[in-house]
Amino acid sequence: MGLGPIYALRGSAPIQQAEERAELETSGAIRPVPSDRAAMIGKLSWDALRAEVAACRACTLCERRKQTVFGVGNTNASWMLIGEAPGSEEDQRGEPFVGQAGRLLNNMLQSLGMSREGQTDKSVYIANALKCRPPGNRNPQPEEIARCEPFLRRQVELVNPAVIVVMGRFAAQSLLGSDASIASLRGKAHPISVARRKIPVIVTYHPAYLLRNLADKAKAWADLCLAHTTHREADKN
Repeated sequence: MGLGPIYALRGSAPIQQAEERAELETSGAIRPVPSDRAAMIGKLSWDALRAEVAACRACTLCERRKQTVFGVGNTNASWMLIGEAPGSEEDQRGEPFVGQAGRLLNNMLQSLGMSREGQTDKSVYIANALKCRPPGNRNPQPEEIARCEPFLRRQVELVNPAVIVVMGRFAAQSLLGSDASIASLRGKAHPISVARRKIPVIVTYHPAYLLRNLADKAKAWADLCLAHTTHREADKN
């Protein structure tokens, strides 16, 4: 089941997702996110948003985290990369995509002439759908994703990137409101509406998955090349 779209997409899938989400909220399986909380978060500046994330106790993940993992990189980046949830090393350091998975991502970005460092036109911004580590690195739960959605939504609005790359099934489901597999979502741009403009979303595998499935590295590289081409075409328009 999908986790509900952050932004309006074309087609009937978001309507179905919204209905499924409403059923879960009615049954108590997912508590609805208060609209006033989402509206409040939607007005925050970068500093205020970071502070709000650090103080968040909206779900039980806050009870075992060492710290929240907000995001890193150029806050005016043309590229925004979105992962799923912090792991153990991210929880320790407060930064997304560290350790082996982070090194692999850094190498792939470097091959495109890009980096998570600095504030240049070649710098990216990186965030996660969840800001706290799930215990034992288990999969994110629907309610946890729902509670963090306003934070991620505001980050996307503030960065206002030209292209978004989502890495991993749960990140893709959260942003696109789809329960489709990574394999079926790859290979094309999925437009979302942000602040009255369309932003293309490219779906790819999570770097941690690639470390266990080396044969799919070539597919992930193709996805990043697609993002690069999509970004270049967006610059022309």
